[in-house]
Parts: sequence; C-alpha cells; structure tokens
Amino acid sequence: MSSLAGKVLFITGAARGIGAGAARAAVQRGARVVLTDVDEAPLTALAAELGAEHTLAIACDVCDLGSMEAAAAAAVERFGGIDLVLANAGIASYGSVLAVDPAVFRRVLDVNVLGVFHTVRATLPAVLQRRGYMLIVSSEAAFAPAPGLVAYNASKAGVEHLANALRLEVAFRGVDIGSAHMSWIDTPLVQDAKADLGAFNKMLAGLPGPLGKTIPLQTCVDAFIDGLENRRRRVYVPRWVALLAWFKPLLTSRLGDRETLKQAEALLTEMDAEVARLGRSTSARNRV
Repeated sequence: MSSLAGKVLFITGAARGIGAGAARAAVQRGARVVLTDVDEAPLTALAAELGAEHTLAIACDVCDLGSMEAAAAAAVERFGGIDLVLANAGIASYGSVLAVDPAVFRRVLDVNVLGVFHTVRATLPAVLQRRGYMLIVSSEAAFAPAPGLVAYNASKAGVEHLANALRLEVAFRGVDIGSAHMSWIDTPLVQDAKADLGAFNKMLAGLPGPLGKTIPLQTCVDAFIDGLENRRRRVYVPRWVALLAWFKPLLTSRLGDRETLKQAEALLTEMDAEVARLGRSTSARNRV
C-alpha cells in the first residue's frame, strides 16, 4: 500500500500539467487532494474526473496570501488537516532584460517565488500538526542559467534556496522539505514556449546530449509521487539533473559560459524579435 493512502495532499497549479498528473496519481494511491489554480474551468473538470469523495477544488491565486489562507482553511475543514504540499504553480517569461515586459517579469517572480511563500505560509500550520512534508518545485534552471529566461532562472534559484532555508526552520518540528529540479518536461509551459518561439526550439536543439530533450510528463509525475511518498530531500527529473547541481560552480564559470555565449547573440536577437511580433513576453494563457 502506498504511503499516500489516507493522506491529504494540497497542490498548487493543479489544473493541468504536472499538478493535474500528480493529483490523478495521488488519488489512485488512496490520497485525498486539494486542487488549487487560477483557472477554474479545467480545475473543476479535473475535480469531476477524480470524484467529489477524493477532491476539493478551489480557484485561487498563489499571489494572494489571503486567498491561499482561505484555501488551506477550507482543506482543513473538509478533510481534517493537510499532510503533504506540492508547491507546483509556476510561469515563465520570454525575452532579454531589455525586451521583456517589466509587468511580466514581476508576475513571474510573484507567482514563482511569492506564490511559494504564500503556499507555505498558508499551509504550514496544518502541516506542522501532522509532521508532514512539502515538495517545492524549482528547476534545473536553478543550476544552469539561460539567456532570455532571466526571470524564470532567478525565480527557480530563489525557491531552491527558500526550500533550503525552510528545511532548517521546520526540521526540529518534524516536517521535511524537498525541492524538485526538472529538465524540460512536456508541460503546457514548455509546449507554449515551443509554439511561440523558434529561438526556444533552436536553443533546445543546440544543447548537448540529453540536455535539450523534452521529457514525458508521466516521468516527472512518477518522480514527484516517489518524492511525496518517501519525503525526498531532492527530486531530480531525470536523475542526471543531479549532475548539474554538483557542477553548478563550473556551469556559471567563464568556462561554463563559453558554449552558451557562442549562441547567445543570435538566439537572443531572434527571441527579442519574436517577442516584439507576438506583442507579449509570456504565454498567451498567463494573466498579467
């Protein structure tokens, strides 16, 4: 029997992609899930698919602490507590620092960093009561920066360290904290970037070996479920992403910059031109 059986899992960014996949897998293992997202229609559809007995769907914005606190309170009222949290909500922006819409840049940081803080702040009292576990979704971008994705890179590095610091604050109270670091997963975020930007596709194609390969969504879901079941300190998807963590000092050295700089001018020029033609510097689905 899975260790998730009978547990309550609170998920942000649950309407689609990794969040939705994790919700399905958790329910199959006997968990009850609290689904939160800003997109109400797909959230409601997912809750109907999974069944009212196992789910609570709440449309809310991770950027709004009051909204997240209300969601956490509703979860406790419905299911009696919260055992596990998957802080998964995240977005990205396109374009160089000079080309990206400043409002979009701010929104990325609001969702990806403040959204994690709000999620943790709202759910932690309940998780402490059950000596539970939180998995905070970072990225391989925390280790290997890319031009044109500055806001995403900065936000994912930030939440990695948020998880590291939080771990020190709550370990003595019986709560475990993990951080997840993924390569390019076949999520709506990556699909949108591929559809919007030829430069993004060229960047992936120019990466050596498996670094530019898009990983199936289910591979990521399976790794996240394993992390939740076993309260992992780190979740790497695929496992070779762990090497990027170890080699982070090299990746951000002059030597590490050398290969990226060979492509940076051409790719960034193309990306900024594409952003200008699109009239937006993020996916069309993102709200700014």
